Amino acid sequence: MMEERGTEVGEKVREECGVFGMYDLDGNPVASQIYYGLFALQHRGQESCGIAVSDTRGPKGKVHVYKEMGLCNEVFTPEILEGLKGDIGVGHVRYSTAGSSTRENAQPLVLNYVKGTLALAHNGNLVNALELRRELECSGAIFQTTIDSEVIAYHIARERVRTADVESAVANAMKKLSGAYALVIASPRKLIGVRDPFGFKPLCIGKKDNAYILVSESCALDTLGAQFVRDVKPGEIVTIDRAGIRSDESMCLKDKEKQARCVFEYIYFARPDSVFDGISVYQSRLHAGRCLAKDSAVEADLVVGVPESGNAAALGYSMESKIPYGTAFVKNTYVGRTFIKPGQSSRVSAVRVKLNVLREAVAEKRVIMIDDSIVRGTTSHQIVRMLREAGAKEVHVRVSAPPFLHPCYFGTDIPSEEQLIAHKKTIEEIRILLGADSLAYLRMERLQELSGGLPICTACFSGDYPIAPPPEDIRGDFQQ
Repeated sequence: MMEERGTEVGEKVREECGVFGMYDLDGNPVASQIYYGLFALQHRGQESCGIAVSDTRGPKGKVHVYKEMGLCNEVFTPEILEGLKGDIGVGHVRYSTAGSSTRENAQPLVLNYVKGTLALAHNGNLVNALELRRELECSGAIFQTTIDSEVIAYHIARERVRTADVESAVANAMKKLSGAYALVIASPRKLIGVRDPFGFKPLCIGKKDNAYILVSESCALDTLGAQFVRDVKPGEIVTIDRAGIRSDESMCLKDKEKQARCVFEYIYFARPDSVFDGISVYQSRLHAGRCLAKDSAVEADLVVGVPESGNAAALGYSMESKIPYGTAFVKNTYVGRTFIKPGQSSRVSAVRVKLNVLREAVAEKRVIMIDDSIVRGTTSHQIVRMLREAGAKEVHVRVSAPPFLHPCYFGTDIPSEEQLIAHKKTIEEIRILLGADSLAYLRMERLQELSGGLPICTACFSGDYPIAPPPEDIRGDFQQ
């Protein structure tokens, strides 16, 4: 059986996961709040999810955890949530790449060790995971998973044996970690949030009544009616306990220009109602569309977006060009995490299962189609053909990102170079393959504008990696 994964249409770049942590200082249970927070992060991972909670007023070392393959509403029932009793906890939603799709790799990870317990949820990918894992194995460590999150948890636990507190252990472990990580960690009496020094992955702080929240995206705070406090700074360790909240910035880079936020958070990954480091994702996508209209204008009758992340960029293109914005695609919202692909003998397209074209919207019109990216090109080809079959006179494709030329090693599922169409073909060759009348991408120099001038990682477009890639590609083995 072959499966199609993800909430987007067809062949898309995928993010690995989302993290959520909560500590209610009044002692109220947090499991249901974590559940709804994960629900708001479901777009970041649709393969597995989990929640781990404990009671800060109860005996140390007792952690209630439940995790399973599937979407949040498939995995958790009211009865399961009722059994997860505790006022501190972490949650996780995950998407994995090939070779690591198992229940054992679902998070949060829970460790029982000499100093107590540790529940950890991780977003990102280490480039030195294999080296760190081998070091631990040589000293007797036995691993239960194939993800680098367990490597991080082990190193924190090992450091904790010789430090006065868990946050010091986290700081010591960070000195060994190379790569991208946003961590939410629950110890018996503390909730800790960590963002890698480059700031690859997002993490922010929220507050609801007398409860603190750590979460990948601010949209989850809105879901809970919580107040956004601020973003965790790149390299910062945030500790929350009964005394309140405090910060350790000793691991922050002195040269902030070396920070490297993943620009694809703005282009595609995040929900448009999220804000990262003061930058609205929605406004960023509108701006990308405006840039496309300025830099690659074409005469047309209608601008449309490929759902969902192409819609805001399409609106931005329309606003700048004054060409009407419209809806050309109806998305089947009931296609869940997976569906069975038809066999080769069937004429039913996997893309058509998820999308249908509104014929009356595009018939006899020159259409500008905005998408967030083109990976291999097969899906874009099918969508262009669907527009033509619906009667579109012309189809002009605009992409709100530059061409993908290189793989990502920091937690984004961008495949190897030989699988990237732009690495092998010119823009004109891609246009012909897509069957489009014209094709243009966002210019590289525009990327910095999407983050409001904040330093970003552009490695998948430019090949300029902030951290040297690993000597061997281990992404199939070490991913979250």
